[in-house]
Amino acid sequence: MATPSLQDGIDEAGSPVKLLWKPGAAPWTPEVVEREYAGWRQEQAAWHEGAALLNLSHHMYDMWIEGPDATRLLADFGANNFEKFAVGQAKQYIPVTKDGNIVTDGILAREAENKYLLSGIPAAQHWVQYQAEKGGYDVAFATDASSAFRQGGGDPKLFRYQIQGPLAKDLVERAFGGPLPETKFFHSAPVALEGRQFRALRHGMAGQAGFEFIGPWEHAAYVHEAFLKAGEPLGLVQVGALAYTTPSVESGWIPSPVPGIYSDPDLLDYRKHIALYGVEGQRPLNGSYFSEDIEDYYCSPYELGYGKMISFNHDFLGRDALEKEKDAVRRTKVTLLFDADDVREIIGQGQDPGFLLTYARHRVENVTGLVGMTMQTASIDPVGSVLALTLIDKEHAEPGTEVWVVWGEHPGSGTDPDAALGFPRVRATVQPAPFNQHARTLYRRNA
Repeated sequence: MATPSLQDGIDEAGSPVKLLWKPGAAPWTPEVVEREYAGWRQEQAAWHEGAALLNLSHHMYDMWIEGPDATRLLADFGANNFEKFAVGQAKQYIPVTKDGNIVTDGILAREAENKYLLSGIPAAQHWVQYQAEKGGYDVAFATDASSAFRQGGGDPKLFRYQIQGPLAKDLVERAFGGPLPETKFFHSAPVALEGRQFRALRHGMAGQAGFEFIGPWEHAAYVHEAFLKAGEPLGLVQVGALAYTTPSVESGWIPSPVPGIYSDPDLLDYRKHIALYGVEGQRPLNGSYFSEDIEDYYCSPYELGYGKMISFNHDFLGRDALEKEKDAVRRTKVTLLFDADDVREIIGQGQDPGFLLTYARHRVENVTGLVGMTMQTASIDPVGSVLALTLIDKEHAEPGTEVWVVWGEHPGSGTDPDAALGFPRVRATVQPAPFNQHARTLYRRNA
């Protein structure tokens, strides 16, 4: 029996929104790692106040792209600048459709002149491989699925450990016996522990300095233990799956935007090519914001904050659309700071709600009506409330602007999107994205 395609699922459901709409769907958290080690509050505090160790080894989908046409392929379907892309450097890869809607982003690392590694959720990887096969590019692919989907089980090909927080530099120097090579943000350098070779990527999250160490899985246990031992005198805290999902809210990165692939007739063959039971057909939509039109959920890379990464020094799919849109983007990315009293009364029903995480799209309103939608919402204990990364109409994006977040689950198709459903409204204040001042002003300055 043939594996059902994304288009098969859309046809059976009746529309893309009917396929994806799943009220009450549980939010994604990383697989394999413990949900909590010291407790989510202590783990969040660690990257603000001390040192935190995060294990990213299991939830990333990796795809290696190698061959004479590797750079041309990625440049033809990505809006990034490929003239300034050094070996050892990584970038947020920005593939878009011909209409300028993002497919979804990914981390693209250049490993050699004609070899790249694209990591993240596999929507961008699916897109790039399809375009390569369709266009006859001279490249080869090798993949390693995340641990939840790796065929036959087994270990990942790579380990990924992050060391983050104000004490990250001290911890790393203890582990390696001295400072690492001076490296720009999102660039990497070769390092070694007792003859074990791997790479150190200069990285940061939630505005804090840090490193991501990437290397062959055969060294994973040794490297992990070395970091734990070096970090013990500094109070190193391991971060579990719950807390791991939250720094993106502080650092302003919106994970998993809806791929802009569901409605374009020209992408029918693509929808028939990719599997229904992949991220494109299974990542749910829910929340108080509802529309029957899937295009209302699409995002521009400008809205996501990627405008500075877009380069028009080459031709790429979607270039014309992005050039036209550059000065006419309606929405922008902000952080909403929820009123702490409303969080307790409305979300916590009179109590501290504890850990909160949702990727639901909630309506954001003011006295004029709908002005935006949330993209990811999470408890941030060091802030003392809940933050939500949000796309909002530009005229309402000034920091300090007061809005309401409609807290509830629209039932979906068959009910008017603007129906008065009696959902409570949480007061919130517009703040910048990234929320963390250090992330906004410092940690990318030498990129």
